Amino acid sequence: MTASVEARETALLAAQAAADKLATDVSIVDVSDRLAITDAFVLASAPNERQVQSIVDEVEERLREHGIKPVRREGVAEARWVLLDFVDVVVHVQHAEERAYYALERLWKDCPTIPFVDQRAPAGDPGPGPGSSSR
Repeated sequence: MTASVEARETALLAAQAAADKLATDVSIVDVSDRLAITDAFVLASAPNERQVQSIVDEVEERLREHGIKPVRREGVAEARWVLLDFVDVVVHVQHAEERAYYALERLWKDCPTIPFVDQRAPAGDPGPGPGSSSR
């Protein structure tokens, strides 16, 4: 089983919102075969807490414009690793240090990814991907 169409669309909206706020290493992991509680993880990094919060705010605002609200938010006070739970999609916005330490992609390496291309990236530049350090 793969992520639902709605989950894929939500994940892509969240990923683009994060990229628009200059998140790095934006990726989407389809965890639907491994987890019963959600279909996809959106992973994004930022170099500092202020940027983490800015990305989180943009993701929430962009999804709210589409009638999608988080059912749970965690980590907002510290802004080192913020989790936004939209039921079918869980967005993880991490400080770059936490992203490197916890390496969620490594934990979910057996899961397929959902291709994401930053719509604002210059032609020929796929945007930030795994291993990118900045935009």
